[in-house]
Amino acid sequence: MSAPPATPMFERIAFIGAGRLARTLAPAWAAAGQRVVAVASRQHSAAQDLTLQLPGCQALSPEAAVSAADLVLLTVSDDAIATLASALPWRVGQAVAHCSGATELSALAPAERAGAAVGGFHPLQIFSDPARAARLLAGSTVCIEAMDAGLSERLHGLAAALGMTPMHLRPGTRAAYHAAANLAASSLLAVLAEAQQVWAAIGLPAEAALPALLPLARGTLDAAEARGLAGALSGPVARGDAGVLRAHLQALDGLGAAHGHFYRELLSRQIELAAQAGRQPEALLAELRRLLAD
Repeated sequence: MSAPPATPMFERIAFIGAGRLARTLAPAWAAAGQRVVAVASRQHSAAQDLTLQLPGCQALSPEAAVSAADLVLLTVSDDAIATLASALPWRVGQAVAHCSGATELSALAPAERAGAAVGGFHPLQIFSDPARAARLLAGSTVCIEAMDAGLSERLHGLAAALGMTPMHLRPGTRAAYHAAANLAASSLLAVLAEAQQVWAAIGLPAEAALPALLPLARGTLDAAEARGLAGALSGPVARGDAGVLRAHLQALDGLGAAHGHFYRELLSRQIELAAQAGRQPEALLAELRRLLAD
């Protein structure tokens, strides 16, 4: 026998913005027993398409969506959050949360002045493919910020309904938090792109780089998950192999100063991980630091 639906954390939920994040969260919450009643979007057709997955949900104007809901999720671009917060008809007892990682809750001040509780609900996941993202929600982290204790409790409940792990953010830290998340996500692509450029510079087919290097990258991430960052470290820094590291630097400097500089920046962080792992004596790590500085 199937489990009964979850008790709704809010009586009525609305989304303003019908992009990839809304197309992931709204159906997931509806499937978990939450009552999603309205979707609004600059492109009305996008809102209509999303409502087809949400029984009892309507495609409305932003103003009508706010009037219809107890909790409003702003799943719009960062630049649009403050404008919407200033323009919409908030009311006492209502709640509004934006889903941006970088924008402070001060952008929602007009809603708060109108009597609404304000918060942030930022899932740490990639939403380029909503169907895939929905499968990855359970076990992912969501960063929650809310000064109102009742709203905080309800946002935690919504996270639990999706099997997500909540993490708290302090006011004023969102930009740094989001920058760190970007380092762990799209910045990995920059490292792979650099590897691809180096291969191409020495005559290897650029199109072969990604298929060859992705298993290596996945293996490294799997090791980090199992043993932590310092425990997963491998390569010349982990082995304390100054000769190989010197050869790397000479080769990359020969291809252009930018390649050598990029590599030095990355390896300086690796040396700190090696120090944390404690597998090499400090004298050897100091030698590696001098090599990078030279």
